[in-house]
Amino acid sequence: MLEKLYEIERKYDELTELLSDPEIISNQTEWQKYAKTQAGMTNLVTAFREYQEVLRELEETEKLLQEKLDPEMQEMAEQERDELKNRSVQLEETMRILLLPKDPNDEKNVIMEIRAGAGGEEAALFAGDLYKMYTRYAEGQGWRTEVLSASYTDIGGYKEVIFIVEGNGAYSKLKFESGVHRVQRIPTTESGGRIHTSTATVAVLPEAEEVEVSINPNDLRIDIFCASGPGGQCVNTTQSAVRITHIPTGIIATCQDEKSQLKNKEKALRVLRARILEKAQEEAMGEQASERRSQVGTGDRSERIRTYNFPQGRVTDHRIGLTLHRLETILAGDMEEIIQALITSDQAERLKNEIA
Repeated sequence: MLEKLYEIERKYDELTELLSDPEIISNQTEWQKYAKTQAGMTNLVTAFREYQEVLRELEETEKLLQEKLDPEMQEMAEQERDELKNRSVQLEETMRILLLPKDPNDEKNVIMEIRAGAGGEEAALFAGDLYKMYTRYAEGQGWRTEVLSASYTDIGGYKEVIFIVEGNGAYSKLKFESGVHRVQRIPTTESGGRIHTSTATVAVLPEAEEVEVSINPNDLRIDIFCASGPGGQCVNTTQSAVRITHIPTGIIATCQDEKSQLKNKEKALRVLRARILEKAQEEAMGEQASERRSQVGTGDRSERIRTYNFPQGRVTDHRIGLTLHRLETILAGDMEEIIQALITSDQAERLKNEIA
């Protein structure tokens, strides 16, 4: 591990020199590429340099303890030695985690798809609750959200809502949200006061760059039709809704939220690219499925991952056995505790596999 760390530190120093080179500075595309690479190494190099300093201090303290000291100095030196040993162990753990292979999608924007599952109108209302939860969480992170496509119900829920989350590291934090979310509560439409169980599915897709997914225009079938649902005077009168079918894969993306046909087409293409990328990645990872399974699950949208229980005011994530009794604040977007617990669990599992 140390050899690898010294090599990374050397590369980091090289990048520091390159970033101050006038020739590189004049080429902003090149400069940004180097800056991004260096930024990805900063936490690891910082931890490694602190680790080297801790080891130096530990060596000096050990030498000091070999000398004849008065009892008070002896006690202070022993305490310092123990603290330095503990810190070195913590830094080793941190560096091992930082050395784990990075998910190449982590820094990407996210396309999220929420669909009502079992439970009729109550499931559609729950899909709306999840949409609000994620958009509020995104807002707290300083990210931007935009609806790409939505299919509404008469009572205010969503049969389906697709939206993009744009921001640094969006995928790294939201990628474990894929799966079946379950709600247990008394629906507003229930006169007998019985608790119902409904579900909604969430899919989290990294947004694909055009260079990652090359789409031949001849492989697309584009259908134009009238929009339906909320949208004002243009609904059912203007041919603005767009459905794009990628013929080789059969993947379909639809958008009808904008009054402009062109804007709907652009949004539909963003969704289509993300779905094609997801399919390609699933096929690639299918060959190493056993390696990618971790404690937080496969990310499969058919896997039940979380329950929101209103009578008890609790949220339970079944993958890591985490239960929090603050359902209202979580649905209001305060999800960071769950997100961090999932990330930590995944890191621990991957670290265990790496060591094994």
